[in-house]
Amino acid sequence: MNNYLDIKVAKRAGFCFGVKRAVEMAFNCANERSIVYSLGPIIHNPQVVEKLMSHGVYPIDEIDINKLKEGDTIIIRTHGISLKIFKELEKKKLNIIDATCPFVKKAQEYASLLREKGYQVMIVGDKDHPEVKGLMSYAGENAVLVKSEKIKVKLTKKVGIVVQTTQTKDLLKQIVNKTLDNAKELVIYNTICDSTYLRLKETVSLANRVDKMFVVGGKNSANTTQLTKLCISKKIPTYHIETSKEINKNWLKNIKSVGITAGASTPDWIIDEVKNCIKDIGGKV
Repeated sequence: MNNYLDIKVAKRAGFCFGVKRAVEMAFNCANERSIVYSLGPIIHNPQVVEKLMSHGVYPIDEIDINKLKEGDTIIIRTHGISLKIFKELEKKKLNIIDATCPFVKKAQEYASLLREKGYQVMIVGDKDHPEVKGLMSYAGENAVLVKSEKIKVKLTKKVGIVVQTTQTKDLLKQIVNKTLDNAKELVIYNTICDSTYLRLKETVSLANRVDKMFVVGGKNSANTTQLTKLCISKKIPTYHIETSKEINKNWLKNIKSVGITAGASTPDWIIDEVKNCIKDIGGKV
């Protein structure tokens, strides 16, 4: 085992502004009330969700909304929800705590604005992601969803683009270039979060300076998975882990340096545990 393993941690690893805000709101709610519900997990990190549950914040599915009673407190997750579901919550006269990331909120507003102005709204993102499902509801019936430059749907001559906040600028550029072949009028709202872009950029820089990468975060986290794929694309041996318990000491044999980055939903305490575990096995910070 190399006893002089150099451990480098990305400066932007961990909670982004929107996630930190949502988690703080959830804990504050828990301190004020005995039971609080969240519509889906507040963030895509099982360990944080479990910690919130221990404080009385319980995630529920949309199908369970009808079980809630007037006055119950419900927190809207960072990714936001659909317009239809939001109206259901209001109709039931629930105490709504909206923890939707402000940047996601802005994307929702742009989608709604484009729809009102008669544009066919194109959402760039992952169809199964809760943020995208919410955006589609604001974009209207004629909205289209794309994930690559291979646009398989018929576009009108007047198109407006809104992007899932955790997508890449490269993907947006590819889709814009392709859309220009068809649309006579094109409006683009670059709703990609700067934090996402800078985190990706920093990860590439770090991966180029180490022998192996550890990407820490929920397996259900889109941006953590994106970081993992990015590292792998750079031909760097990469491990996507949720906690330090997954680390195999054999992974650290015959190398001199390790890089650690983390998704936007990963708390500092989990990153520290991973760093300390690697240090205990045979590294120095």
